[in-house]
Order: sequence, then C-alpha cells, then structure tokens
Amino acid sequence: MAASRTVPVPIDAVGAMPLHVWVPPAGSGPAVLLIQEIFGVGPYIRAVANRLCEAGYVVGAPEVFWRFAPGWEAGHDEAGLAASMEQVGKLDSAAAATDCVAAFRALRALDEVDGIPGVMGFCLGGSLAWSVAAAAEPAVCVSYYGSGVPSMLDQIDHVACPTLFHFGNADAFIPNDGVEAINAAIDRRPGFVLNVENAGHAFDNHESEMFYDESAAQAAWAKTMAFLGEHLPAG
Repeated sequence: MAASRTVPVPIDAVGAMPLHVWVPPAGSGPAVLLIQEIFGVGPYIRAVANRLCEAGYVVGAPEVFWRFAPGWEAGHDEAGLAASMEQVGKLDSAAAATDCVAAFRALRALDEVDGIPGVMGFCLGGSLAWSVAAAAEPAVCVSYYGSGVPSMLDQIDHVACPTLFHFGNADAFIPNDGVEAINAAIDRRPGFVLNVENAGHAFDNHESEMFYDESAAQAAWAKTMAFLGEHLPAG
C-alpha cells in the first residue's frame, strides 16, 4: 500500500477539509480526485487509491463528512451501513459538492500533479463526481453507481469532459428507469459512455460481502482503466 499524506483544504471560514493524497512511485503524474462512498475514506477507498497509484496516478481522496463527522470510517456490514446512512442524512449535498470542487482545485495545485486532474466516485461519490464534472472542468469523469445522477441530468450541458458511468442492472437503490434516463440523455453526445454490469449496487466494493461482485468489478475496472488510458494517460 502506497503511503499517503493529508493536505488541509481551507473552506471559507468554516474550517479545512482533509484531502488524503497518494503519490505514485514516479513521484508525479496525472491526478484523480477519488470521492468516497458512504463508509468514509476507509480500507476500500484506500485500496482503490492504491490501484490508481500503482497505475501511475496521484490520488486525492477528500473526507466528504468532515463538517460533522471528521475521520469517519465504518465497517462494510449491516451495522456500518446503518451508521453510514445516518451520516448521509446529515449531509448538505450542495455544500458537499462545493467542498469537492475545492478539493479538486487543491489537488490540481499540488507540485506532484501534471495537468488537469480527473474525478472518480463511488455511490455517494459517484453523484458528487458528476457535480464536480459540471462545475470544475476535470479532464475525465468516472461515476460508479451514483444514485443522484438521474435527478441531476439537467447539469449535462455543463459537463465538457469524457464521462463513463457504471451501473448494475440489479441495483436495488437505483431503478433501471433512472439508468435508462441517463442513456437517453447521453445519446449522440460524444465522450459519454454508459456501462451496465449484471450486478447489484456497489459491486466494486470488495470489503462488503453484501455487495461485492468479483466478475462485475473486474469487468468494470478494466473499462475504467481503458477509459482513463484514453483520456488521462499515465506512465
């Protein structure tokens, strides 16, 4: 596992949002803002950061719940899910999106970062990644099963970067008609790609026996790395 450091991101007079940063062995490279799911910047997000770091990316993972639950990490079981859903209930979505844009700009300003970063998010982070794509002009966006995206399609005209969406066709949290709405919205828009796996929600989360689907995770990750390789190459 690559070592990380924490960079404080000042947010007006409110305080500073922690941004966990990993640097690849080369010491620099293109960057990805990695936005957490509801369980925090815990073992799963750190493992995803390590995957990206090994591929040559500088990675920055902001603590989305920093305003009310700094350092939040929860187990990926029923108890952890319930506790994390309680935290989501406290979240101001607009403020979280603004915080993530600030984290994106802080990541871009790091000495180790080459060029304009991309953004990637999972679950809650998949929705926030879409907000960052609309507001901050990243190089690329990868959104995994963002439940808020279908209701945020009015932002699509503000998204100029190539964007890859991942969903599962058996997702109990995201109705298929929401995914179909995304498919209709991106039709004939160059750079937008929708991938649907035969899986449920959070299929990439190897920390969760409830959600993980190895076949879907591997297939989607291969598509993610190919997409990054095309639009934000590293190494």
